[in-house]
Amino acid sequence: MLRIALIGATGAVGRECLALLDAGAVPLAEVVPVASARSAGTDLAAELDLSLPLAPLTPLEEWDRTGADVALLCAGAEISRREGERLAAAGALVVDNSSAFRMRPDVPLVVPQVNPGALAERPGSGLVANPNCSTIQLVRALQPLHKLAGLDDVVVATYQAASGGGLRGLAELGEASARMLSDVGAPAEPPGRFGQPLAFNLVPEIGLPDETGFAHEERKLACEPRKILGLPELRITATAVRVPVFHCHCEAVRIRVRRPVTAAQVEDALAATPGIRLYRRTDAVPYPMPRFAAARTEDRALVHVGRVRVEPDDPHGVWLWVVADNLWVGAASNAVEIVELAVKHGWLG
Repeated sequence: MLRIALIGATGAVGRECLALLDAGAVPLAEVVPVASARSAGTDLAAELDLSLPLAPLTPLEEWDRTGADVALLCAGAEISRREGERLAAAGALVVDNSSAFRMRPDVPLVVPQVNPGALAERPGSGLVANPNCSTIQLVRALQPLHKLAGLDDVVVATYQAASGGGLRGLAELGEASARMLSDVGAPAEPPGRFGQPLAFNLVPEIGLPDETGFAHEERKLACEPRKILGLPELRITATAVRVPVFHCHCEAVRIRVRRPVTAAQVEDALAATPGIRLYRRTDAVPYPMPRFAAARTEDRALVHVGRVRVEPDDPHGVWLWVVADNLWVGAASNAVEIVELAVKHGWLG
């Protein structure tokens, strides 16, 4: 039975982690929710209708950092860099949802459906990194194609929902959209969570750009899949766009595979992969859409793939449209499944 500390428990991802832990897949002795002092007094058990063994919410400044078997960090890179190694040194397996440790050689970057062997043994660092939300759904769609025909290069454009900016991002989009609908002549709101106004807009840059012009989100998408897939030479490039959608990230992905394929072969490979829902042109709903991909609980755990095309003049060129719930598949579910995987491998719990 595990004692789990959840840092960032009142945020968008933290709340989803609590709901997943409540489902009972991980053997729990206690879950200790930790958040900033401004969240003091929040009754998460009542608010989320939880039945798991939940301790009272503890402010981060007052939290005793000893005694946890697992620490789930969902409070951003700054907190992770401050707390991660300290918690690992105290004996906890640290599962970090930020970008703080992802590219460190001694820290496994894990998507349980793709590289479960990365956790066959407890990492010496005591740290496990949860990949970027867009990376997770991307590699889960790429892996079946790699098995089928090998990957040569990948070009991806992401269309990322406001929930990627947390509760603040969701609130900003909702409030600004309502304000504009009530007064189409209203002045644009000042830059907020997304750097530019998002309501009825597209923001083609997520994170700060480097000297080459590629933004932070795009750099993550270029590096993380190589580590997860074990393909250090994979050519991959990205454009990341924030869109005025509340939930679910979408991706248009162009893959060049090493061996020629047909669309039917690609569809069959995807359809046979657990955790992927394939949409065919002949289906009543021929492609996934963010408004519906997270409408039901059973759909939130899936990566939805449609619009499978092989280029008529190039049987090595494959296009996919990939949609997933970024708070679930892209964050909370992957983090909880990392804990489940460690238990399954027998060295945790």
